[in-house]
Amino acid sequence: MLAYYVEWHLREVWTPYLFEDEHPGRHQGGSPVAPALRSPEALEKARTKRTPAGDTVHSFRTLLATLGTIARNAVRPPAHPELPRFHLGTAPDPLQHELLHLAGVEVAADRRRKDQA
Repeated sequence: MLAYYVEWHLREVWTPYLFEDEHPGRHQGGSPVAPALRSPEALEKARTKRTPAGDTVHSFRTLLATLGTIARNAVRPPAHPELPRFHLGTAPDPLQHELLHLAGVEVAADRRRKDQA
């Protein structure tokens, strides 16, 4: 159940970047049992494959795959194996940063800025 809730929440906050309607709920003839109509904004987003801001629209899987490229690597210099290893993380690109922000995840770079302030 937790996984379904997390997916539901992420789909809600990432709707601007997904091929999903940001304003769902209009039904044919006002009947709640009639098929829902897509908003003109959603139709335009599907047609152009761009958000109103000009960003690329994704599926839920491609957004997860994009976040999957963020890594934290343990590095030990091969020339000096006696040295302790250190951790080196990748910095999120602008899309990854926005997705994490929308999900309520604090990015390490943001945390450092708060500590310095």
